[in-house]
Amino acid sequence: MYSQMRVRRIGGMAAAAVMMALATAAPSGVDAAQLLMLAQPGCAWCARFDEEIAPAYPLTAEGRRAPLRRVDITQPWPADLEAVARERLTPTFVLLADDGTEVARLRGYPGDNFFWPLLGEMLEKLGPSPAM
Repeated sequence: MYSQMRVRRIGGMAAAAVMMALATAAPSGVDAAQLLMLAQPGCAWCARFDEEIAPAYPLTAEGRRAPLRRVDITQPWPADLEAVARERLTPTFVLLADDGTEVARLRGYPGDNFFWPLLGEMLEKLGPSPAM
């Protein structure tokens, strides 16, 4: 588990660059596990996640195992996610296995102290982590 002490905000331009990369990295037909973040404009808890977790997420073992993919629920639903149930509550995190099947779902953002352990429980459902 990635320590909360090591997961602190990345300031200024670095955070903006990471956020831009995450926003544009919406894979389609990916052959790897992924963590969907179902979000919508104006979501205060999404913004809090963006401040507390998102900048460091791709740098963690969890982020490498299940890269974050954002899906705006106010936009047309991506064709490759037809098997994933839609949500109204944001943020909702949906862990998808390599084959695109849903493994686990976390509704809401519980804060940085609880997010990492809950994500760890979700990732355990994928089975043993492949060697990285």
